[in-house]
Amino acid sequence: MISEGGRSPIRVLLIAEAANPDWASVPLVGWNIYRALARVVQVHLVTHVRNQSAIEARGLVEGVDFTAVDNESVAAPLYRLASIVRGHPGKGWTVVTAFSSLAYYAFEWLIWKKFENRLKAGEYDLVHRVTPLSPTSQSLIARKLRKIGVPFIVGPLNGGVPWPKGFVNLQHAENEWLSHLRGIYKLMPGYWSTRRDSAAILVGSKFTLSDLPRSVRQKSVYIPENGISREEALQISIREPSSSLRCVFVGRLVPYKGADILLEAACDYLKADRMSLDIVGDGPERGAIEAFIARENLADKVSMFGMVPHKDVMLHLRTCDAFIFPSVREFGGGVVIEAMAVGLMVVVADYAGPSELVDQETGIKVPFTDRASLVAGVKQAIGSILDHPERINACGQAARSRVLEKYTWEAKAGQIVSVYESVLAGQ
Repeated sequence: MISEGGRSPIRVLLIAEAANPDWASVPLVGWNIYRALARVVQVHLVTHVRNQSAIEARGLVEGVDFTAVDNESVAAPLYRLASIVRGHPGKGWTVVTAFSSLAYYAFEWLIWKKFENRLKAGEYDLVHRVTPLSPTSQSLIARKLRKIGVPFIVGPLNGGVPWPKGFVNLQHAENEWLSHLRGIYKLMPGYWSTRRDSAAILVGSKFTLSDLPRSVRQKSVYIPENGISREEALQISIREPSSSLRCVFVGRLVPYKGADILLEAACDYLKADRMSLDIVGDGPERGAIEAFIARENLADKVSMFGMVPHKDVMLHLRTCDAFIFPSVREFGGGVVIEAMAVGLMVVVADYAGPSELVDQETGIKVPFTDRASLVAGVKQAIGSILDHPERINACGQAARSRVLEKYTWEAKAGQIVSVYESVLAGQ
């Protein structure tokens, strides 16, 4: 493989503990970043053994194209313990992250044992840890790599956005008691060396950037974590306008995602037959949402689709006009990008990840201080769309253009390779 200009491609050892083409969320981010980078540089992927079969199904050969690391003797008991402590499946994610961060130490130790000699021999130009995305997962090899002269890049780091002050009740409903103590992660082994000994730090959100020590911000690069395949975006045709406003929510039905907030905000418009609503997703709040629909006699206006395979989500989105997502604590917002890619106007809560993806050209950001103000803001946003339906096409076209320009995995790979080149040039 020869890169443009006849130069040898950059040789990257890419660590992505979570990288799985068949799963959603972080594992899909890890896989897509790997896949996009592999088209432009020479990459050897190091991932967890749990991802091996899915990756081999895509034609990759273990030991040649990727290495599967098995730290289940440590990770499995910690995960079982986390499942007990969190109290409810689908909630208490800070607990799960905390225990997985402890297991990650063992994962990297095994990587170092396997690759130490190859790294010292100069087989790779640099090491890039993509996942875990959480800043609470520290790297013990950053210092080791610096000592042997191999640059280490970490990120995109993302997470830890504080709970909005007006939503303490949702924090409790999500069993997020441990988030009060989250700052303890800065005392974990490897916290300072991960940041100090990294040649560059990629950050997936502006909050994460602001949370870094000032001493390392000058080597930090902002690259939002989520994206979409340009090929996939171009293959999915854009939305087909509806005869009446058809809105959609996609996400887990858990308290902080806000499907219930959307229903309350849209209730009057639904009853007046001015809009319809699709809810795609499942979770512990489904029963309460279905009870609200029954109580308000909205069964003919609100369609519950349950879990839809990720590959079919964009096909569903293109049948709608506006994507409304009042999540109050979203780190990334991958589904927002997917909605924008098919030309939907988007409405999001003006906080954290989604608010960094949306502006007045592509949709509406709803400011809020508490539940009542968010309900009122979403209701006002829906009313604005109904009063100015011409904005649907204008915002949708702008949103699709924005995604194709900035938020494809290919565009992100280009940004990351630019970082590689700068690091290797000593800049």
